[in-house]
Amino acid sequence: MLDLEIIRKTLEEYDREQLKIGVVASHSALDVCDGAVDEGFPTLAVCQKGREKTYDKYFKSFFDKKGNRIRGVVDETWILDKFRDVLEEKYQERLRKENVLFVPNRSFTSYASLDRIEDEFKIPMVGSRNLLRSEEREEEKDYYWLLEKAGLPFPKKVEDPRDIDRLVMVKLKHKEKRLERGFFTAASYEEYNEKVDNLLKHDVITKEDLKNARIEEYIIGPVFNFDFFYSPLNEKGYRTELIGIDWRFETSLDGHVRLPAPQQMTLNEEQIVPEYTVTGHNSATLRESQLEKIFKLAEVFVDATKEHYAPGIIGPFCLQTCVDKDLNFYIYDVAPRTGGGTNVHMNVGHPYGNTLWGKRMSTGRRLAMEVRRAVEMERLEEIVT
Repeated sequence: MLDLEIIRKTLEEYDREQLKIGVVASHSALDVCDGAVDEGFPTLAVCQKGREKTYDKYFKSFFDKKGNRIRGVVDETWILDKFRDVLEEKYQERLRKENVLFVPNRSFTSYASLDRIEDEFKIPMVGSRNLLRSEEREEEKDYYWLLEKAGLPFPKKVEDPRDIDRLVMVKLKHKEKRLERGFFTAASYEEYNEKVDNLLKHDVITKEDLKNARIEEYIIGPVFNFDFFYSPLNEKGYRTELIGIDWRFETSLDGHVRLPAPQQMTLNEEQIVPEYTVTGHNSATLRESQLEKIFKLAEVFVDATKEHYAPGIIGPFCLQTCVDKDLNFYIYDVAPRTGGGTNVHMNVGHPYGNTLWGKRMSTGRRLAMEVRRAVEMERLEEIVT
């Protein structure tokens, strides 16, 4: 892990009147850019060749002769052969010269080497660099390890598929779409074996990935992704803020549940087992009587990150939960950075963030506002790693 002093020395060379917000052009990049624009920061989207049009064409910024923004939120694009190329020294040098503060997202940590992000990427990152690895379920000290240390609720793990005696979710990677899910459900060892055979046959999973799969009890109930923000700068009021809530659209799962039961029964062998590829998100709210529970989960999580991953979480994070019939919440996934569903906040904010701040407040804007506040308070070093 890079010594924080290296990042602070880089930051000392930055012109703090000319800061730019940079992000890998995927995942939640539009939310980040939209929020940065709201707070008056120029934006940089690092694109991969063949995937650049959303940022370099459709949401590209245009200005009038006086420099006023006419449309768009992406001011500058770099089109690289691969996303991971941004780690090369020549691009790092450009980032430093342009005073870029980099915002990590899931695409950055998926397409670029975590080892290199931790040890070689000498660019100030808004957020917690050392927590990014906790998102990898193959790691010894992943987010499940952290949840257990903190005593937070999560679905019970089943160590051996032979012990399956209720509905479970089996979590592993997709064979062909490596960044997607090869998840499946089973309610018995027999069903587990049947589905494994089917998914292996249709190249959805591999035997090697199955060895490292996590099997956990399936919590029957709705899913809520809680988009939080932790501010070390807050001196008045609570430091952990709920910016918004979202939930997912997943294919082909959502296609299955839209079918009447008779049609579901007609699906063939290849169609019958749904996949869980996230394709979009929608906004949600929660019963007010349950909000205190969620804040408590976030409080405990923040404290655990400070203890086990000092300096702890900084800025945006997402607790992905499911709630059972007795209104018990279980954390089944953690994003120690901007969540994947925050694009639902763009331009309109979210009821919770808007209510808290009295203006349109998305996750992207809250992040940019934190940068603005840190510059004004001369505390920028406290929100980057």
